[in-house]
Amino acid sequence: MSQNLAFADYAVFIIYFVVVAGYGYTVYRKRERNEHDAKAYFLAEGSLTWWAIGASLIASNISAEQFIGMSGEGFFLGIAVAAYEWLAAIALIIVAVWFIPVYLKNKIYTMPQFLKQRYNESTALIMAVFWLFLYVFVNLTSILYLGAVAINGLTGGDYLHAIMIGLAVFALIISLGGMKVVAYTDVIQVAVLIIGGLVTSYIALTTVAEYLPDSGQGAIAGFKELMRQAPEHFKMIIPEPTQQVSTAFTQNDIDKYLTFPGLMSYAAGIWIINLNYWGCNQYITQRALGADLQTARTGILFAGFLKLLMPLIVMLPGIAAFVLYKNGHLPQLVGGHKDGAYSAMLTFLPTGIKGLSVAALTAAIVASLAGKVNSISTIYTLDVHKKYIQKNASDNAQVNIGRYTVFAAMLLAVLFTWDDLLGIGGVGGFTYIQKYTGFISPGVFAMFFLGMFWKRTTGAAAIVGVIAGFLLSVLFNEFAPALFGNQTFLYTAYQTAKGTYEIPFHICMGLSFLFTMILMIGMSMFGPKVNPKAFELDTEMFKLKPQTTVMVIITLLIIAALYVKFW
Repeated sequence: MSQNLAFADYAVFIIYFVVVAGYGYTVYRKRERNEHDAKAYFLAEGSLTWWAIGASLIASNISAEQFIGMSGEGFFLGIAVAAYEWLAAIALIIVAVWFIPVYLKNKIYTMPQFLKQRYNESTALIMAVFWLFLYVFVNLTSILYLGAVAINGLTGGDYLHAIMIGLAVFALIISLGGMKVVAYTDVIQVAVLIIGGLVTSYIALTTVAEYLPDSGQGAIAGFKELMRQAPEHFKMIIPEPTQQVSTAFTQNDIDKYLTFPGLMSYAAGIWIINLNYWGCNQYITQRALGADLQTARTGILFAGFLKLLMPLIVMLPGIAAFVLYKNGHLPQLVGGHKDGAYSAMLTFLPTGIKGLSVAALTAAIVASLAGKVNSISTIYTLDVHKKYIQKNASDNAQVNIGRYTVFAAMLLAVLFTWDDLLGIGGVGGFTYIQKYTGFISPGVFAMFFLGMFWKRTTGAAAIVGVIAGFLLSVLFNEFAPALFGNQTFLYTAYQTAKGTYEIPFHICMGLSFLFTMILMIGMSMFGPKVNPKAFELDTEMFKLKPQTTVMVIITLLIIAALYVKFW
């Protein structure tokens, strides 16, 4: 067992780098010869296949926060955290059936453009700035920091800043070629991350069987041993601490519930997180906005199928780490910190395979960084620069501005992660992203949902809603227990290890969304019954082809079976 990489590992990684960079350059040269307009650069309009869309969605979604952060939550919570992935598959069905037709029928290319067409310029500008800050200072920074920390741990622990720069440069090489290069290199990236991830999970299970000899041999024996030694890690519902009558609950029980509050998560926050992320997020929907409806739908549903695999890849090694650590077989996980679980498990991999797993981790990080900066440059160039700074910018000028924005965004991310100025490592990477994204998710999702499907919603209600959603999120997350008490008919606040009281952030999101919806509906009732800027919805565009219906049914049946097994 070694914590460092051998020559064979570096060789595997270099081969991966050369293949991805070479393929990306080939796609870039082809695009440069045949496509010269700004939309081709930012959206790859009309040129993405369904499998490229689906693979790119997954490659952009699965990054360091999943490999490191979600594996860490697997170590801490267990299979309950798989709800993020399995319910994401349902959210993708909803997006494919109902959201994407609205975007494509109204020729929407960016999320701020949707807000301008449906509401007004002010709403679009506010949200463009909001998204730019969120993408740079929450998403981009956390992906870069967590990824660099993980790979640094595998190379001896002395190269954090060099790795950080290397990841940033690798992502720049891909993203400067535009959306088409990002999407098609994502096909290779997602293949590498799935193969590498499955190999890591397999070896994690066989390691459990090897170190706990009473369990038998092989991966299946290892999985059975996980279920025997950590049965609480294979329950989808985290019990509320006050309901644990048979035994006194601990601070650890409270911390688990604060992170994922059982059934209340399913009544509120997790749906808002998923539907906002997959349906109202430039970073994600950009992959489908340049395609025709059937191609976009098939690609999104294909991504839903792939999401069902993700817990096996990113969560299971965390549970294996928990069992090994509990039995004293994981000394390299110093202090039992959950975000170190995945890196600790990689030390069990044999030479060469470790290089494949590092390549898988790098693929996830680089694909997400490239996709994120591409979306940042798209929003800034099309929704800010061209509208307010250089209104007559040519296609060539827009592409150049987009590339400058890519450099600027990546430079900011490196500066803010250099010494972890944002404290990403302190709260746990996955929770950091979910919680702070959750501050704006309720207002944004309410604004999009009502804007799409309720013709009465007004522009004034949208602006008030997104601001109120943010302020309500801050109120419930930071101040409500002190102002209104720890126990009300709306929520229960629980004591943290620091002695303060917190409301589970999923419940905070649900309450923020509820009151934002009430406020927006109330304001819109004073406007016309049909807002002049409301979208016309044609029921025909929501109809599904038989093959699409089959994909939806299969996905739902698999999810139902998983919940029956692990409820």
